[in-house]
Amino acid sequence: MAESNERNSEKLVTHCCIAGGGPAGVMLGFLLARAGVDVIVLEKHADFLRDFRGDTIHPSTLEIMHELGLLDEFLKLPHEKVYELNAQVGDTRLTLADFTQLPTRCGFIAFMPQWDFLDFLADHARRYPTFRLLMEAEVTDIVKEGEPITGLRAQTPAGSLEVRADLVVAADGRYSIVREKADLPVQELGAPMDVLWFHLPRKPDYPAQTMGRFDSGRIFISINRGNYWQCGYVIPKGQFDEIRRQGLASFHEKIAQLAPHAKDQVGEIKSWDDVKLLTVRVDRLSQWFRPGLLCIGDAAHAMSPVGGVGINLAIQDAVAAANALAEPLRERRLTIADLQRIQERREFPTRVTQGLQVAIQRRVIAPVLGADRRLKPPLLLRMIASVPWLRRIPAYIVGVGVRPEHIRTPEIRDAR
Repeated sequence: MAESNERNSEKLVTHCCIAGGGPAGVMLGFLLARAGVDVIVLEKHADFLRDFRGDTIHPSTLEIMHELGLLDEFLKLPHEKVYELNAQVGDTRLTLADFTQLPTRCGFIAFMPQWDFLDFLADHARRYPTFRLLMEAEVTDIVKEGEPITGLRAQTPAGSLEVRADLVVAADGRYSIVREKADLPVQELGAPMDVLWFHLPRKPDYPAQTMGRFDSGRIFISINRGNYWQCGYVIPKGQFDEIRRQGLASFHEKIAQLAPHAKDQVGEIKSWDDVKLLTVRVDRLSQWFRPGLLCIGDAAHAMSPVGGVGINLAIQDAVAAANALAEPLRERRLTIADLQRIQERREFPTRVTQGLQVAIQRRVIAPVLGADRRLKPPLLLRMIASVPWLRRIPAYIVGVGVRPEHIRTPEIRDAR
């Protein structure tokens, strides 16, 4: 339902209004609409075409697509399959995770442009009459009536927009405007690094393995994306300005040393505009909810890029939220206890995963970035690489995660 006035403003009313059209927001909107809940998703951009977003679709997410009956159609989209995770520490190459033995239908991580993933979800969500995705709708504030949060304000090309809802969901990322306006306390866990993202062309005869390389003072990630490499150069936090000061030629030389297979292509980085800075931030809300508000995904817990599991956690949050909230929202009987149950279910896997990430940051990444001599792989990594069944442990942590969620909501097509 909508109304407008002479000041070019619009008001909408819905059961659930979601801020943010990323993986958590679009997946939650899709699942709620599928379960007969009236839902509006607000996305500030005109499309999903933004580079250097996380492109990993984990086995647990692929399992969810299977449970929705969409897996075969989904895997027709262009993607690259990664069956194991490899690393080079100094001069030693190691296989550290084997996804083929996971208890899932897909024993691989699918690397797919996130815009394709989001477009796929949004297209299927639009088949339900209770789903609305509003693009170019940038959330600017929350609406409150006393203590409860009752809606969101946004700015669109047509003017201002106000959406009233029984529930507002913040899925607008680690710099969430909603959680900021709601004044929810944030616990910073810290990170010793930032990441520089860029593309390098890949020739057909180049090695195909996705790999991380750890060397004295440097960490480099190369992800096979078919005709190009998506590269991540890990640097000590706050050092990007110094790297820029040393010049592009020096940067080219560093990359060529770390990625000999791409040394002839480093000249394709023609300016610093081709390099994107990911400022790493790891934090967690102590409370994910207020009356009328729930935070999920990075808005509730910003993850380290270690393991590339942030999208997986966000999707799992969305599934858990839909499972718990679809019926109360549809029947207009939502309580704060319903919101609390989401945090109680999802906080444990978040804490465990972030704990592992922070430990790796402190015990592996920070020492490597501070090293001044050739590295040798520690005993634990050599054991994992040499014992095949041990590779299943990191594969499960990365590919499935702690407390994976499953679809529990029914499909209701004629909710209106």
